Amino acid sequence: MSTCTICPRTAPDGQHACPLHADELRAWLAELPRQAALLEQFVVPAGRPAAGRLGGTGRAHAPVPVDLRVLALLGPGHAHAPAGSPYEEAAGTIPLRAWLDGWAGYIAYTYPAVTRDPYGTAHVQPCEAARPRRGATIAGWCAWLTAYLPYVLAHPWVSDLHRQLGDLLTHLRDLTHAVPHRHHQAAPCPKCQSFALVTVDGQWGITCEACGHHLERTAYDDHAARFLRTLRNNA
Repeated sequence: MSTCTICPRTAPDGQHACPLHADELRAWLAELPRQAALLEQFVVPAGRPAAGRLGGTGRAHAPVPVDLRVLALLGPGHAHAPAGSPYEEAAGTIPLRAWLDGWAGYIAYTYPAVTRDPYGTAHVQPCEAARPRRGATIAGWCAWLTAYLPYVLAHPWVSDLHRQLGDLLTHLRDLTHAVPHRHHQAAPCPKCQSFALVTVDGQWGITCEACGHHLERTAYDDHAARFLRTLRNNA
């Protein structure tokens, strides 16, 4: 067992992120395309030119101003922050596809690819590029990153991906106002006994908001069943 590079929890052997933060990465990569789809609705024109009117090609009313932050996130660009700006401060100006492409390219460059020359000799070298099967779209890159997440979890820089992706999702949620719901569980935390166990939409595990203890669903089901039996026996 090793220590998580994101929090003080223990990470599984060969990994640098605990199950909680690995679960968050999977959920965030699944949420990102949905947030992007909501952003696209912000750039739809508010009105259409009137047709069939004498001299009328204007709008019935003035269009709603488009948030330039939305255009920056959905538009083309590169994955590097503007000159002189820290990455954290420039997170809202880096286009989504460029950011995803940058991370996919970095992962591909570190991923060992085995090839053989005409003489049968094996050669290990970095991959030339990331090639998403579903196309170089936001959904395609998120699917590619999810598929390579086991490889990412085995490297200490998984903490950088977690931090940047978390900041990006926070920024998107501020724009779309679409936030995953939290659901409180009936049984108390098996570690601190607080009634603070919650699940979050899109995440498989269950976490205590009081002490940070993390449970898999099956472990919680067993714990909840024991807790219910205790209540019945004491009734």
